[in-house]
Amino acid sequence: MTLTVDAIRECLEGVIPGTVATACPDGTPNIAYLSQVQYVDSSHVALSYQFFNKTRQNIMANPRAALVVTSPLTAAQYRLSLQYLRTETQGPLFESMKAKLAGIASHTGMGGVFRLLGSDVFQVLEIERLPGESLPAPPPQRNLLSALRACTERLAPCADLERLLAETLLCLDQQFSIHHTMILMFDEASQRLYTVASQGYEQSGVGSEIPLGQGVIGVAARERTPIRIGHMSSEYAYGRAIRESTEQSNWASALETEIPLPGLRESRSQLAVPILASQRLLGVLYVESPRDLRFSYDDEDALVSLAGQLGMAIHLLQSTAENGEEAPLPDPEPDLPGGAPLLVRHFPENDSVFLGDDYLIKGVAGSIFWTLLRDYADRQRTEFTNRELRLDSRVRLPDVSDNLEARLILLGKRLVERNAPLRIEKTGRGRFRLQVDRPIRLAEE
Repeated sequence: MTLTVDAIRECLEGVIPGTVATACPDGTPNIAYLSQVQYVDSSHVALSYQFFNKTRQNIMANPRAALVVTSPLTAAQYRLSLQYLRTETQGPLFESMKAKLAGIASHTGMGGVFRLLGSDVFQVLEIERLPGESLPAPPPQRNLLSALRACTERLAPCADLERLLAETLLCLDQQFSIHHTMILMFDEASQRLYTVASQGYEQSGVGSEIPLGQGVIGVAARERTPIRIGHMSSEYAYGRAIRESTEQSNWASALETEIPLPGLRESRSQLAVPILASQRLLGVLYVESPRDLRFSYDDEDALVSLAGQLGMAIHLLQSTAENGEEAPLPDPEPDLPGGAPLLVRHFPENDSVFLGDDYLIKGVAGSIFWTLLRDYADRQRTEFTNRELRLDSRVRLPDVSDNLEARLILLGKRLVERNAPLRIEKTGRGRFRLQVDRPIRLAEE
C-alpha cells in the first residue's frame, strides 16, 4: 500500500524530533535533528529553516534529503524521500510554522535560539515504513466526524446571529469537549477583532478587542489560515488588548476604556481558525486548553470545517438581514421611570460611552447606543428596527460588512454584565426595544 503524508500526520506534531539526512556534492552525508516538520498536504511537507548550517548548505547544493519521523502513539518509524522545492519567508505557511515553533521554543526554554528564518517546502517522493516493533494504535478519544455532523445539524436551523453563536459554543463544549472558546468578529474599518461570544471563563470579555496581526488570534485573521500551538508561548499569547490612543480626550483619557480579553492564565494549547465567507474575513473562532498538545491536526480539520459552515451561515444572515424584517411596533405611551437620574456620557472622538464613571462600550456599538438614547430622550422612542439603524447617518456604519446584528448582541450583553438600568430586548425579526428603568441624563463630552 502506498503511504501518503495524511496517514502519518501524528508523526509531525513535534513530540519526537525528526532526523534529516542530506549530502554535500561530493557525497559526504550529514544527519541533524529537526525542530519542526509541518504537514502541507498529502504529498508535501515543510521543514523549519532556522540556521545556515550544514543541512541548509547541503540542501542548497543538492536538493534531495531523507527524513525519519516517529509516531508518538505507536513508536512506528517512517522514512520519507524528499525533493526540495522552495523556501517561503512570509504568508500563511510561514506564519503557522513560526507560531508553532514559538510554542516549542517556549516549552523547551529556548525562545532566544529558536527563530524561524523560512519554511523549506519539499515534495514527498516516497514514504517507507521502517522495520521494528510498534505499539497498537490507541482508540480515538472522540469521533470528530460524528461531532461535526451533530454540530451541522444544530446550526442549520439557526435563524438569527445570537442563536447561531450560542449554538456554536454549546456544540464545541458538548460535541468536541472543548470548554474554553470565544468568537470574535472583524471590524474592517478599524482592522481589529472584537469578542461577541465566549464560554468557560470567569469574565466573558464581550467587547474586548485585539488588532489584526497580534497574537495567535490576530495572526490567524491576518493570514486567513488556522494557527495551532501545542505548548505555552509568550510570543503568541493574546494578552490584553493594546490601548487605543486617547490623548485628545478629556474624560476618556482618565477613565478605563479597555475590556480585557478572556483567557486561561496557563493556556498551553491554542487553536485560532479564521471565519471566512468567499475568502472575506468575518471573524475568528478561538479555542484553548490548559493541556499540552490538546489539539491535533484532526481537531484543526474539524474546526476549520465548522468555521466554514459558521462563516456561510453568518454571510447568509447578513445578506438577508433586511428581508422579512417585521415593521416596528408603535411606541407605547411613555411610562416614565422613577429614581435618581443616570448620567450617560458620550465621547465623540471614539464613540465611547460611560454610565456615570463606569465604562460601557465604544466604537460603532457606542455610536448605536448613543443614537438610541438620543431618540429616547428627544422623542420617548423605545421601539426600533435594524433597518432604520442601517440607514441612520448618525450611526456611521461601515459600508461593507456592517455586522449590525453582532454589534447589537455585543451592546446587549455589555448592558446585562454591567447590571445597567437599560436593556436591549429583541421583539421580532430585525426589531428590538430599548428598556429604560431609570431616568437618564445625557452629556456630550
